[in-house]
Amino acid sequence: MFTDRARIYVRSGKGGDGHVSFRREKFVPAGGPDGGDGGRGGDVVFVVDEGLNTLTDFRHAGKYKAQDGQEGQKRNCRGRDGEDIVIKVPEGTVIKEYHSGKVIADMSGENRRVVLLKGGRGGSGNQHYATSTMQAPKYAQPGQPARELELTLELKVIADVGLVGFPNVGKSTFLSRVSNARPKIADYPFTTLNPHLGVVDLEDARGFVVADIPGLIEGASEGIGLGHEFLRHIERTKVLIHIVDAAGIEGRDPVADIYAINRELQNYQADLSRKPQVIAANKVDVIYDPESTNLLRIKEEFEPQGIPVFPISAVSGQGVRELLYHVRGMLDNLEEKPVVFEQEYLPEMHFPDSDEPYTVRYDEEEQEYVVEGPRIEKMLGYTNLESEKGFTFFQNFLKEAGILEKLEELGIREGDTVHMYGLSFDYFK
Repeated sequence: MFTDRARIYVRSGKGGDGHVSFRREKFVPAGGPDGGDGGRGGDVVFVVDEGLNTLTDFRHAGKYKAQDGQEGQKRNCRGRDGEDIVIKVPEGTVIKEYHSGKVIADMSGENRRVVLLKGGRGGSGNQHYATSTMQAPKYAQPGQPARELELTLELKVIADVGLVGFPNVGKSTFLSRVSNARPKIADYPFTTLNPHLGVVDLEDARGFVVADIPGLIEGASEGIGLGHEFLRHIERTKVLIHIVDAAGIEGRDPVADIYAINRELQNYQADLSRKPQVIAANKVDVIYDPESTNLLRIKEEFEPQGIPVFPISAVSGQGVRELLYHVRGMLDNLEEKPVVFEQEYLPEMHFPDSDEPYTVRYDEEEQEYVVEGPRIEKMLGYTNLESEKGFTFFQNFLKEAGILEKLEELGIREGDTVHMYGLSFDYFK
């Protein structure tokens, strides 16, 4: 069974507690403290498994826990580190924080392995707390607590081209004609309930991957029918082939159908409606009426809008070759960069480490404010500041971490410069 959405719980390992013990040996009456350090808790790690193509495995296992670190032992023996838990997902899986719906990681492109939650550090044994005045400390440091999150996993198929259109317009037939995919084909209101991927091979040109997106209906963007279950798979595609029944076999108006589907794309996500699109006017092999004006109406309505129209027959193959080479040309004129969803939620912001402080100071010589610290440097490495979404994400981090408040306490004013690890920003409220 194809599953493209799952909810799971993950927990990293707790750090082992430091140990309290004292050296007790014959002829050593006053042995000092020898409590060992606790082991580190295991991490929660997500990796891409090329052999997976659904999230079905997560339907039966909802909790994933890394191993806790072992407590420190006497004789300065350090506790054993907890084992990481490695969770395998198919390429194209987007990991979101369940309650906010914000993206934590997108397992596609170069993101093949992500440490989602780090295990807690082990605590220090009492040997570390001996001083000249306290030679027999009877306390040790506890290990850091485990970290836990509820996650939503969403599989968004990775394809160059998406096929959209109402049910029964011939998308599955088209996919089986142009690729090695063999979706089940039948005459039902929802012929295809799962996305199907097919590879299109072209002579003297590079091939591409096509996804048959299940038939949409009006109101899909609001969750009517299977709504979002269908639409999420279009998000990564670069070009849309809009297949329409030009013969009007079921009495539908093809022009109205095209507008209806485009409205659903717009309502679900504005970016989808702006994707390059080509219309495949299908079923021309059964247009027996020479007076039929459907094909002419489609061309007159959409070609002036810059959307090319190709009369085709998915059954006989008429016009299909011309359509495929045109789509290949459209892809060649687009960026090859894959669609990767930017991070919106950083778990470490919600589980701050006590040993990762930051400093905010004013540099009199450079006349600028300087912000430094491991968390700041890490955030800059995570975030794409060139995108509006990424920059907003970073601003929210500065606010939630209290950095903006510290700058204001130092007297920062609009237009002043803030310097962070080689980057300079103008401060504006």
